[in-house]
This record gives sequence, C-alpha cells and structure tokens, in this order.
Amino acid sequence: MNLKSERRGIHVDQSELLCKKGCGYYGNPAWQGFCSKCWREEYHKARQKQIQEDWELAERLQREEEEAYASSQNTQGAQSLTFSKFEEKKTNEKTRKVTTVKKFFTASSRTGAKKVAQEKIVKQGQLGRERNADNILRDLKEIFTPSWELASPTEEIQEAKAPSPSINRQASIETDRVSKEFIEFLKTYHKPGQDIYKQCKLFLDAMNHKRDLSIEEQSECAQDFYQNVAEKLQTRWKVPPEKVEKAMDQIEKYIMTRQYKYVFCPETTDDEKKDLAVQKRIRALHWVTPQMLCVPVNEEIPEVSDMVVKAITDIIEMDSKRVPRDKLACITKCSKHIFNAIKITKNEPASADDFLPTLIYIVLKGNPPRLQSNIQYITRFCNPSRLMTGEDGYYFTNLCCAVAFIEKLDAQSLNLSQEDFDRFMTGQTSPKKQESDSFSPDVCLGVKQMYKNLDLLSQLNERQERIVNEAKKLEKDLIDWTDGITKEVQDIVEKYPLEIKPKNQALAAIDSENVENDKLPPPLQPQVYAG
Repeated sequence: MNLKSERRGIHVDQSELLCKKGCGYYGNPAWQGFCSKCWREEYHKARQKQIQEDWELAERLQREEEEAYASSQNTQGAQSLTFSKFEEKKTNEKTRKVTTVKKFFTASSRTGAKKVAQEKIVKQGQLGRERNADNILRDLKEIFTPSWELASPTEEIQEAKAPSPSINRQASIETDRVSKEFIEFLKTYHKPGQDIYKQCKLFLDAMNHKRDLSIEEQSECAQDFYQNVAEKLQTRWKVPPEKVEKAMDQIEKYIMTRQYKYVFCPETTDDEKKDLAVQKRIRALHWVTPQMLCVPVNEEIPEVSDMVVKAITDIIEMDSKRVPRDKLACITKCSKHIFNAIKITKNEPASADDFLPTLIYIVLKGNPPRLQSNIQYITRFCNPSRLMTGEDGYYFTNLCCAVAFIEKLDAQSLNLSQEDFDRFMTGQTSPKKQESDSFSPDVCLGVKQMYKNLDLLSQLNERQERIVNEAKKLEKDLIDWTDGITKEVQDIVEKYPLEIKPKNQALAAIDSENVENDKLPPPLQPQVYAG
C-alpha cells in the first residue's frame, strides 16, 4: 500500500484551513469555518435580525393591547383626558419650584478641573458605582497625575478590599508582576500610555458589571475593545505598526491575567463536558500507532525522540498559561518541534501533509488537559489579528482540525476493517508491534527483546482467542449432534413401538411322547476283540 492511499483519511487541503467566505484569513471550526472578522459580521447580522423580529413582535403586541384598552375605555374618554391634563400641569409646576430652590444653593462658577471631575463622577454613577469620599479624591488626583503613578500593587490591593459593588479579589503574585510590567511598558508611550491605561481600567470596570452576561457576549466586548484600541493607536495617536502589535500584546496580557478566573471554562458553558468527552475519546484511541497515521517520524533516533517529548511537553504546558497569547506560543513551539522531528527523520523540509498527521499523533500521545476549554478560551479572548494571520493562526487552525479529526476518527480514516477497529476500541486485542528486524542497529538489545516478547504475547493471545472460539464452536456442534441423535431415536421409537411378548414354554424332549420307549432294546455297548 503506497503512502498516498494511506493518507486518504487524514489529508486536509490547505485551502480548507482558510475562511470559507474567501477573505484569505484562517478560519476556525469554532466560528463555523469563518475567520474572526467574518464571523463577527455574520454574528451581528443574525443578532440584528433577531432584535428586529423581537422588536416587531413587541410593537404588535403593544398595539393590540392599546387597541383592546382603548375599546374598553371609550365611555370614560373625556373624563380621563381632563384628569391627565390636570396631573401634567401639577407636575410641571412642582418641578419648576424645585428647580428654583436648587438654584439658590448651586455655585455660580466652577473650575475646569471640578467640571471634569463632576462629569466623571456622573458617568461612573450611570455605570452603577457608588463612590465614597476617598474614591472622589482619587478621581480628582487622576486628572493632574499620570495614570501609572497612581497605580501600584498596594493601591490595587486596597481597591480590592474596598466595600464597593465592583470589588476585585486580592491580586495574585502573577497579577502584581504583570501590572508592574504593563506600567513600565506604557511609560515609553508617554501621553498615549496614559490614555491606554485609562481605557484598560474602564474596560475592566465595565467587565466587572457584565458577569451575568453570556460568555459569547463578554467575548464580543473584549473583541470590540481590542479593535477600538488598535484603531486609536493607529489613527489618533499615530503609533507605528510594529509598536501597535507590541502594545496590543501587553494590553491583552494585562487584561486577561485579571479576567482569566472569570472567563476560562465558566460554569454557564459546556466546556468542561467537552473536555471530559475529548479525554475519554483519546484514552480509547491509545492503541493508534504512528504507522496507522502515516507519521513520518522515527522515534528510535534520539534527537527525534527528544523533539517528540518536547512537543508533548509544550502542548500540555498550554493549560498552565493564563494569557491567550502565551497559550498560542505553546502551540507554536510544539508545532516547530514537530517540524524539526520530521526534518531530521526525512533529511528534508517537512510539508503540510506531514505536519497534520504528526500533530494528531502528538495530541493522542499527550492527551492535553482541558483541551477544548483552552481552544475556546483562545478563540473567544485572543487578539483576533493573531488568529487570522501569521504562524500562530496557522498552527492554531491545524490544532482545531486535529481535534476535530480525533472526534470523528473511524475505521476508514485508519484504513482498517470495521471489525478490527471495534476490537481495538473495546480492548479485545491490540495492533502488532514493530518487527524486530526493522529496528536500527543502534537500538539496545533489551528493547529488541522486549518488543519480541510483546509480539509473542500478542500472537499467543490471538491464538488463545482462536482456540477458545473453536472450542465454543465444537461444544455447540456436540450439543447440536446430541440433540439430533436424540430426536432421531425418539422418532424411530414412536414409529416402531417395542412390544414385549410373554415368556415361551420350554420345549419337550424329542422322545417325550413315545410311550413305547421302555420296550426298546438297550443301547449297544462297545466291545473289544482280541486279535
């Protein structure tokens, strides 16, 4: 069987990795094959359509209710109209008096700084925050002091302990370190740095009030924030493109380090259920060999074996990261180790057709924890530009394809018969191990003997299974033969029943009826004559 035919179940055309709308960016199974940009457009269209339909339904119901109410109030129309005008006049007069009294106690002039502080307090009050005197003084201080001078780990911890609805938990060591790095980074941007920091603080504060929203709606808020900040960096603050990318990475790191515990694998989703399903599926496929997947990697080469171990370590380490960009970096490092392993084995650069089967094998061998949760977290809260283009987006798309392939893997994908596939899945038997003759000369004799013994045990196991099956078949045949003979005997007995006759009388002697027997001469006696 040639290599091309073996790959028919694993081969993925590279055009299938791109957005199905044809924009040229990488698609994602989580976005139904669209890229981040096209998916958001489709999502907004569907959402606007749903809102419009709900609005039309509400208007229709309200109109029907008003018509029903008007028909029931025809007799009291004139009286109701007069009463309504009276109430409106009374309310207007009362409001005018209250406004006149307030003018006597309102200052006639305010400084520009106080007006700004008042507007800020009003805006924050609209967001539902209750400010005390200390918070108001801090807001006034922010007007005349750079943002990063106001932010410190001690103050952030005090904010976390302040009794307000937007309270945050005590900052961890990693959060403290990320905050310091973010402040130091923004100092290089001068005036734009202050604005970036304020935008980030406002976004975090808004997210604290959106905990009740679905994870998809929180993801939309994060994606909108990324897009708005990137546009301001490019248009308003005229930041060079290379510095924009660095700034967005730092912004993502600062924000998602604080939001990680709220948005990673939330209880309102089925991410955990999907994680358990994928882990169970991978455990059931532990018998899949590199030969079945056409993996062009020879793990007997020490350098290749080290690359495989590093790749598995990187894909497992992804779960320990809190920032989407860091999780993507783990996937990228894993993929590069895979390419190096293929290159060393084949002594030539690896192709895309070689990469995907090897990535599938690495995932099966490593069984990364919370794989689906990590993929969903990256999809929802990573900077969309990283997922749409570049090597990070390419490797991440391939990982999504590898997981989708594992979930749908069947006998045809591995070029196996359905009977063998079912036996392997149920654990009744396992594929034959590597033949000892195919080992490299440098392989230890103990390893060769181990594989030889495993192969022998596998053959004995198969032989025992055949013997047991044949014994069961023989037992069934004997039972059937016994039943057949018994039935035939019964049929013969029924057809020819056995009749038992009485005992016959003893036969009389031949001469018993000769009455003249006693008149016969005696029998002749032998005589001897002397010669």
